[in-house]
Amino acid sequence: MINLQAPYLLFLGDAKDQLAAKTAQGIKDWRPEKCVGQLRLWDCKATLGLQDMTLQEAWDKGARTLVIGVATRGGKISAEWHDCIMEALDIGYHVASGLHARLTQIADVSKKAADKGLDLFDVRHADGTFECGSGEKRSGKRVLAVGTDCSVGKMYATLAMECAMLARGMKATFRATGQTGIFIAGSGVSVDAVVSDFISGAVEQIAPANDPDHWDLIEGQGSLFHPSFAGVSMGLLHGAQADALIMCHEPTRKTMRGVDYPLPSIEDCMDLNLRCARLTNPNAKFIGLAVNTSALSEAEATTYLQELSDQFGLPAVDPVRTGVDALVDALASC
Repeated sequence: MINLQAPYLLFLGDAKDQLAAKTAQGIKDWRPEKCVGQLRLWDCKATLGLQDMTLQEAWDKGARTLVIGVATRGGKISAEWHDCIMEALDIGYHVASGLHARLTQIADVSKKAADKGLDLFDVRHADGTFECGSGEKRSGKRVLAVGTDCSVGKMYATLAMECAMLARGMKATFRATGQTGIFIAGSGVSVDAVVSDFISGAVEQIAPANDPDHWDLIEGQGSLFHPSFAGVSMGLLHGAQADALIMCHEPTRKTMRGVDYPLPSIEDCMDLNLRCARLTNPNAKFIGLAVNTSALSEAEATTYLQELSDQFGLPAVDPVRTGVDALVDALASC
């Protein structure tokens, strides 16, 4: 399992626009205490609103990992970044990337890191050893976010719940299963890079036995109805052994992201997820819905959330507009 050393210097490189820096933005939004500053090349078009720093300035302020927080076309590591990465290693930084291309496959970068005893983290890849899932009951409690599609707010919902639960003095830990979540949490496994036989076992590993009153909030991935990503979603359901499920949804989407398949109904999605979750936890149940209503007006969002709540007899929230207190309250019944 990946474990990153904080604090971070967030590298935005030559990001072409703000969206290209979404990984770094997520880290800054959810773990600002881990972020010393940002490093931008001269032609960078994005900013996080953090102090611009050189590698040495950030090191002197305590930064220990250079995080490449910018996305590139094809997930490539730009040749324009090479000198900066090598300089970071010379100073003593560990370097982490969430791109498809691997730092460890750049020969001189890999050699310098090895010579200096530093770590290169390719967090989008899972190179550890995992066991097959056992399905055996383990102590502690778990929440898993599932969705009608990918990219509907599963990470955001679980992070918001962790924040709200910790504010109440509850025992809660966000468990990351994707590259941005790993940067935010500082640890985790990118499950979409795990060999399929071991996905459920990897989830058991990142959410192990715990105190009876401790909640693991497991970041969901994909959708059981998505023809590209259903396998990962199923592995998460079985490995999580979730006591509580959160259904995540974006109400204006008509087709599934990246494919020409219609979005499933919320009813069908809840029914199938619940039946699959009950293989490893017969007591699994939905305790609420988290909806991204950003494309709706305030009035439309309020009406839609109330209609969902009435339809399913469960709290329906938008983690941004309404917060997630109603979901945390619902955990008391699990």
